[in-house]
Amino acid sequence: MDFPTRHLHQPLPYEPSYEVPEEDEAETVAGLIEAMQHIAATVDDDTGHAHRGVHAKSHGILRGQLRVLDNLPPDYAQGLFSHAGAAWPVVMRLSTTPGDMLDDKVSTPRGMAIKLVGVPGERLEDGEGDVTQDFVMVNGPTFQAPTAKKFLGSVKLLAATTDKAPGLKKALSAALRGVEKVVEAVGGESATLKGLGGHAETNILGETFFTVVPILYGRHMAKLSLVPASPALRALKDRPVDLEHKPNGVRGAVVDFMTEHSAEWELRVQLCTDLSAMPVEDPTVEWTSDWVTVARLSAPAQAGWTHGLSVLVDDGMQFNPWHCIAAHRPLGAIMRVRRAVYAASARFRAERNRTPVAEPHNLDQWREH
Repeated sequence: MDFPTRHLHQPLPYEPSYEVPEEDEAETVAGLIEAMQHIAATVDDDTGHAHRGVHAKSHGILRGQLRVLDNLPPDYAQGLFSHAGAAWPVVMRLSTTPGDMLDDKVSTPRGMAIKLVGVPGERLEDGEGDVTQDFVMVNGPTFQAPTAKKFLGSVKLLAATTDKAPGLKKALSAALRGVEKVVEAVGGESATLKGLGGHAETNILGETFFTVVPILYGRHMAKLSLVPASPALRALKDRPVDLEHKPNGVRGAVVDFMTEHSAEWELRVQLCTDLSAMPVEDPTVEWTSDWVTVARLSAPAQAGWTHGLSVLVDDGMQFNPWHCIAAHRPLGAIMRVRRAVYAASARFRAERNRTPVAEPHNLDQWREH
């Protein structure tokens, strides 16, 4: 298929033909649900509590506000970002990738999920009545698998190692961090090494986060990133965190910072201008178009994480890119197969924990925690 190229870096309008169904997508969905529930059930059996199949451990739970910038260019004033100057309350959840609750010395990639509350706009059919918009991000610009089927293979491997030899995982993580340092010393970087536990032991608040997979952006296609903007937050980039004998040291660093500082991030958008160079169906390819800031996300000084907030957010909320307005629907096979997986994961946690998982219409409950 010959993909169109828009000259002068103009964004391409979305066409349904850009999304190509994979062979056996239904079987891939079933396999992912089974593997994710195996992870969650294993952890539930061990701990007496059902967590997410991935990104189970939260390191920070924050409340903030996202404000859309004024005078955005028309191509960027799309969807919710067409509301110049509008501001919505936001819940932020910082996490790491495993589905089991590991010591932070097993240092893996990080995630940032954000939920906007009160967002107007046409909803997808299964989201009628909701008022939320979720963006789910990780601290790298590309995904680890090019297809949904290969993603299933990596999840099956994760499921097979859940709750196996935590001490060995810590030793392996230390070894992998050493190898990753060598790779980076010569100008490289290995997502594989980081994914297996070789991520540097740094402050999670200093990270830049990416949606990795594309979403609809009004009439266009886009990826998003969240970038530290306030000076104190930028100063945390690559700052080491002492995790010796501190199994929750990453969370401790978030609490220490947020109790003393406010924080501000820029939300940036990258539009697809050339589908051959910036594909929808292969998220392992890093897009090359310019990043443009469309909003600012701010969080005042606050607790950063408490048990009460964990109950409210970790147990009572789900962060799901399919919680969205129609103008920001996820795109590509990876997200198509994840749609049913997100729903199944939320049902499993709600049933096992006997705690409803629901989309908030406001954040009034926050005051109680």
